[in-house]
This record gives sequence, structure tokens and C-alpha cells, in this order.
Amino acid sequence: QEQLVESGGGLAQPGGSLRLSCTTGSAFALTGMGWYRQAPGNQRELVARRADDARTYYTDSVKGRFTISRDNAKSMVYLQMNSLKPEDTAVYYCNSAPLPVENLWGQGTQVTVSS
Repeated sequence: QEQLVESGGGLAQPGGSLRLSCTTGSAFALTGMGWYRQAPGNQRELVARRADDARTYYTDSVKGRFTISRDNAKSMVYLQMNSLKPEDTAVYYCNSAPLPVENLWGQGTQVTVSS
């Protein structure tokens, strides 16, 4: 069974950067992939996605700061996060996008932005 494993989270100061990584299975090679996040008390939201035609989409709150990329040869998806803000604090997940595969959510990786 394919598994999604996220890594790279941690504590960052406001204005700082983090790079998240997601290990996917080969089954996702031709699938649009995305990064989602869930802050305490909030629903999970899609913040960035890369379609199978390589076009990228971002939610307004992260536009110009986050960049999604993928390396199909390595079955990896990345999220470069720059100019981090406290409101970016959340658990970040990767999954198929725009429609996630519900039974493949991983553990996520915690991102905390605080001084």
C-alpha cells in the first residue's frame, strides 16, 4: 500500500524558512499533488498544489511565499516556505490534490512559527 510520509517541519522564527518533504509512492507519479495544513480548531485546508501538467496553485495567504515542487524520479514532493508568519503554524500534510485520498493521510509534520 502506498504511504505518504511528511518531514521537515520544526520551529521557525517569523520571517524564517522551512522546506517540507513528502515521500510518495510511484502511484502518485501521474497525480496532482498538494500540501494541506490544519491548525488547531480549524479544518484542514489545501495551501498549494501542483497539477499533473506542472501548473501550480496557491491559496491567497501563501502566494509569493510558498513554492511547491516535485521530483518524480525520487517520488518526492516539496514545499519551500519562506517569510513564515505565526499564522502558518499548523500540521502540514501531503496528499493527492485537489481531491485527497482519504485513507492515505500520513502523520503530517508540525510547523511552528514563533519568536
